[in-house]
Amino acid sequence: MVDSRTYPFEGAEPSIDDAARVSREAVLVGDVEVAAEASVWPGVVLRGDIGPVRIGRQTHVGDNATIHASRLADRVMIGHGAVLNDAVVEEGALVGFNATINTDVTVGSRSVVAAGTVVPDEYEIPSESFVRGVPAEITPLEETTIDPEAIFESFSSGEYTDLAQRHDQLFE
Repeated sequence: MVDSRTYPFEGAEPSIDDAARVSREAVLVGDVEVAAEASVWPGVVLRGDIGPVRIGRQTHVGDNATIHASRLADRVMIGHGAVLNDAVVEEGALVGFNATINTDVTVGSRSVVAAGTVVPDEYEIPSESFVRGVPAEITPLEETTIDPEAIFESFSSGEYTDLAQRHDQLFE
C-alpha cells in the first residue's frame, strides 16, 4: 500500500489497489476504493463518510480536488481543484479545473465539463456533452468546435498513468 494519509470512519477503511498511485499528500477517509492504475495527486481529499467514494481504473484525480460520496468510472479525468459532492461521473468523462459538481449529478460518458463550471444539484448531463458556465449550460459535443477524439485519445493513451509512474517522489 502507498504511504498516503488514510483514516477509517465508522468501521470503513480506504482500500487502494497495489497498482494505483496515491500521493502521500492525499487524504482518504472511510469507505474509499481506488482501482488499479488510478492516480490521486497531492492535496486531494476523498471522503467516504456519508457515502462511498469509488475511483475507477485509469482514473486520475488532479491536485487539490475534493470528492465526497461520489463514484468515478474508469478513465475519468478530474482537474485540479475540482469539487464533487454525491456525483456519478461515467466512463471517459472530463471535469475541468476548479469545476463544481453539486449533489445528485450524473456526468455522462465522454462528456467535458469546462474549467470553472458550476453544475447545480440534480442535473443529468447526457453522454458526449460539453458543459460550461455558472450555472452550467449543456451543449452536445457535436455542436461545438471541440475535437472530442483528440481529448479522449490523449487521456486513454495512458499519459497520466505514465506521468504518475514517473513521479516516484510524490507516490513513495
